[in-house]
Amino acid sequence: MKIGVIGAGAVGLYYGSLLQRAGHDVRFLLRRDYDVITGSGLTVNSPRGGFHLEKILGFRDSNDMGTVDLVLVALKAFANHLLAEMVRPLVADHTALLTIQNGLGNEELLAEAFGGDRVLGGVAMIGVNRGEPGVVNHMALGSIRLGEFNGGLSPRSDQLAAMFNAAGVTCEAVADLRKVRWEKLVWNIPFNGLCALTNQMPGRLLANPATRSLVAEIMDEVIAGGNAQGLSEPISGEYREEMLASTARHTSDYRPSMMLDRLEGRPLELEAIYRIPLRYAARQGAAMVRVGMLHALLDLGEPASK
Repeated sequence: MKIGVIGAGAVGLYYGSLLQRAGHDVRFLLRRDYDVITGSGLTVNSPRGGFHLEKILGFRDSNDMGTVDLVLVALKAFANHLLAEMVRPLVADHTALLTIQNGLGNEELLAEAFGGDRVLGGVAMIGVNRGEPGVVNHMALGSIRLGEFNGGLSPRSDQLAAMFNAAGVTCEAVADLRKVRWEKLVWNIPFNGLCALTNQMPGRLLANPATRSLVAEIMDEVIAGGNAQGLSEPISGEYREEMLASTARHTSDYRPSMMLDRLEGRPLELEAIYRIPLRYAARQGAAMVRVGMLHALLDLGEPASK
């Protein structure tokens, strides 16, 4: 399959490199480390086995990438105002668009620009970040759950899940994409925000009884907000406990993406991870008070708010 990766940060490079290693024709839109990666290749460090790809098809401009069978979108959501312009040159009549970005609203943006029938969304549970130029460090997890924007299972979603599984990525096709989106927010909203604000990693938050209780309370608000959306099945309280236990086991020493963005002076993905979920919950009468406070504190530190 011919695949174009838009958003070749840690997540895009990691999944794209696995797909290339599995034999697919993968093209990366590179903004950072272009010279190093196109000149010397890409190294992936992982507890599941590291590897080096000597040749990477990297491009500075998506107009030079050509049309593809699948566009894999891993762009930071704060750059979504540029997304349609980046994706458009890659799209042919048969092209599918799969966004694995954080938060809500990403599929809707692509559907508005290119039509909902070609859009899928995916939720990646992964601990990965950039190392020195040309290096990606995978620490933990890595599974993807993906589904059609218009809902329901399809041969296409099954085919894409099979493609990822064959490349070494545990992947499941789901019928209710909205549910898995809100399930990811159960982790993303408390840990991204609290780690960015406190400069403490998840394990430290969970080790302190007061902050562990706060994490659980925020998770409960997100679960209630998600369940108000008319999901196919409600998100259970047991899911919260699974997320807390999984974090303690796998990502206690992991710096979430928003924490890294704040440390490195980049904008935060506040629209997709906080504002849109808050709006959706409010429309259904679900008050997420702690989430709203977390968003307000994060927004206070953004340049545009000063």
